[in-house]
Amino acid sequence: MDFSDEIKQLSQNIQKQKSLVKNEEATKTAFILPLIKALGYNVFDVGELEPEFVAASPGLKGEKVDYAIKINTEPVILIECKCCHEGLEHPKHSSQLFKYFNATGARFAILTNGILYQFYTDIDKDNIMDDKPFFEFNLEEITKSSVNVLKKFSKAEFNPQGMKNFAINMLYTKEIKRLLSEQLNNPSIDFVKFFASQVYSKNLTTSVIDKFTDLVKQSVEDYFEERITKKIKDVINPPDLDEKEPETKDFIENEKSVITDNSSSNEKIKAFHIVEAILREVIDVNRIQCKDNRIYFSINVDTGNRKTICRLRFNGGKKHIGIMDVDNNEVKHPIATLNDIYKVANILKDRAKFLTEGENFESQIHNISEF
Repeated sequence: MDFSDEIKQLSQNIQKQKSLVKNEEATKTAFILPLIKALGYNVFDVGELEPEFVAASPGLKGEKVDYAIKINTEPVILIECKCCHEGLEHPKHSSQLFKYFNATGARFAILTNGILYQFYTDIDKDNIMDDKPFFEFNLEEITKSSVNVLKKFSKAEFNPQGMKNFAINMLYTKEIKRLLSEQLNNPSIDFVKFFASQVYSKNLTTSVIDKFTDLVKQSVEDYFEERITKKIKDVINPPDLDEKEPETKDFIENEKSVITDNSSSNEKIKAFHIVEAILREVIDVNRIQCKDNRIYFSINVDTGNRKTICRLRFNGGKKHIGIMDVDNNEVKHPIATLNDIYKVANILKDRAKFLTEGENFESQIHNISEF
């Protein structure tokens, strides 16, 4: 079993046991130690994972941190644990870890409740733990990219100096994204002036800035919507399709290839967004791919032909969404309007889970022949 499969298994275990875990000690046993073990550390070797690690320094009086991951007997990662039903947002939690961090030579610290893991280091000032985590990992919302970052803390890959440089990039990227999100939702005067000054030659009075605030916000929204639409249209109508045969092997012979018109393309784009919105609860949206072979519009996990989630058949008189069953057979569901796609939301989610979580999910698949 590879690392990503182990993490998926831990995520499933949380759903099964969360209601049974009542306190911090149970959280450590059920959730935290299994993750440390998945990272490749020997949880039974105190030379590698020391519980109740004493962070001795003036003023601390021998206070203990829950775990210290060690390399060559030296602590490199401190872990402070809370109960899975306790949030991590209270300042006292990070302040406790702050004291432990400053009292040891460890340059990384993790605050966790067994579900959410917050990773800290000392980017702002050497040997002083930052106020903000540079990375957060949620076992209830795992994605391929977050698992890849987590793996960098595994025994096989962990490199303190290399990880420090990576953490710096992650923190700054995270903050830039946060600032962008804030500016897009509520543009500041400086942000508005930056654009307005380049397209408006007169004085930027208060009333002009107010007007441009709405214009900038709308322009940004339109820009991103147009980019997304263009990417999907490029998939639906590739520029060099003239001589290409459909890529999918199992197309039905009696269905005729119909040239997709603009109205059909727009419907497919809207339908894709609906399916994407449904599936984002169970899969990283970056893995949801699509392609059009002129007979049907296919929505897949990644790019594999054998990982089809569903097919949109909008080219004929009647519209259908075909969802693949566990044997990869297509079961068609008629739809009168695009909103009817929501009626098969659970079946779509189950198909996506089956493709991403493996055969052990087969027993949980809904009866896909029922609408």
